[in-house]
Amino acid sequence: MKILLPDTIDLDPALPEGWESATIDARAEIPEEHWDAAAMVVWGSSRKNLASAAQNLPDLRLVQSLMAGVDHIMKAGFGDGVQIASGSGLHSATVTEHTLALLLSLVRRLPEARLAQEQHEWSRELGGIQELHPEGRITTLLEARVLIWGFGEIGQHLAPVLKALGAEVTGAARSAGERAGFPVIAEEDVLGALSETDVLICVLPATDATERAIGAEVFDALPEHAIVVNVGRGTTLDQDALLAALEDGRIGSAAIDVTDPEPLPSDSPLWDAPRLLITPHGAGGRPVGASERIAENLRRLDAGEELLHEAG
Repeated sequence: MKILLPDTIDLDPALPEGWESATIDARAEIPEEHWDAAAMVVWGSSRKNLASAAQNLPDLRLVQSLMAGVDHIMKAGFGDGVQIASGSGLHSATVTEHTLALLLSLVRRLPEARLAQEQHEWSRELGGIQELHPEGRITTLLEARVLIWGFGEIGQHLAPVLKALGAEVTGAARSAGERAGFPVIAEEDVLGALSETDVLICVLPATDATERAIGAEVFDALPEHAIVVNVGRGTTLDQDALLAALEDGRIGSAAIDVTDPEPLPSDSPLWDAPRLLITPHGAGGRPVGASERIAENLRRLDAGEELLHEAG
């Protein structure tokens, strides 16, 4: 049996007996010589590539995405007999790093420090003797009340890192309880918890239910010193509401790694929003353990076992 690997990433999975691999152009239609494939890996694959797979691979049994989100794959038109597995968990470490970088940049006022450096200014406001918890601003993660909205694998990987830096971390998910040793509130209780939140980190997936979930109602409920970070999906945040909240001083600052659309148009007013840090969807992009995930799911496919992170 054959698995198609994309040319957008170096992969070397240990294939089960009876399997062979072929590398294809992830942005082009699948060549006829590979229409006998039983599995394919998706990473940076174009719509043309996915549509070709859905239409021309009659023996296809598995589509293994290396991305956490599979909404674009689900829309490609694969038949009911094709199992789709996500890359959930492959980006937890890198997204945690990036989220922490964005958050600490805002907490420690690195954008302002960079501007001062460009002006050759030794800023007395940014350095020297400082209050630990000044009124109206978050200057440290010590005792900061952090709410991670979307407490899946990334959120659960991020939480202990924030805790180690002194933050008080709570998760928010579809149901309340405890996950990975942290308290979790239900999503319907998020608004009520925001008044006691210093940092809101959003790692929500793109679904109909989460579209524009982070909007004016959320920003109004947060304290004026609050920091908002979105490393989930661009569609989950109302960008007009974010711009208004920053311009009106209803939140302290924000950082976004995802936008809607992407790339963010050059004439978007977000580029000039006050106290906003923007990165170009750089949090993930480097799946860790991809070859091992592919090999394990092929083994499970052969054995008739449940796949790791199979999409519903």
